[in-house]
Amino acid sequence: MNRRHHAVTVQQASAESPTLARLTALTRDSSDRLKAIELLIPAALRPTIQAGPIDGDSWCLLVKSNAAAAKIRQLLPALQAHLRSRGWEVNAIRLKVQT
Repeated sequence: MNRRHHAVTVQQASAESPTLARLTALTRDSSDRLKAIELLIPAALRPTIQAGPIDGDSWCLLVKSNAAAAKIRQLLPALQAHLRSRGWEVNAIRLKVQT
């Protein structure tokens, strides 16, 4: 039996796999959350932040330096309140420094 492998797009693969579909949805949700809070973050800090994983009502932001993380920590209550006002159930935002 010959098997031919055909390239498929991520969308096609996720449509055929519930696990990939869930992962794609979580990634999209995390990116949407970051877009929603972007204007609350000082412009100089925006390039240092990436959307991270979602775990229930906890969300993680990936930050490029300890200094940026310290500044963002001060903004966390406002960021959480803004996300909740937009319909996301976010009870905690974790910061992970990526060096």
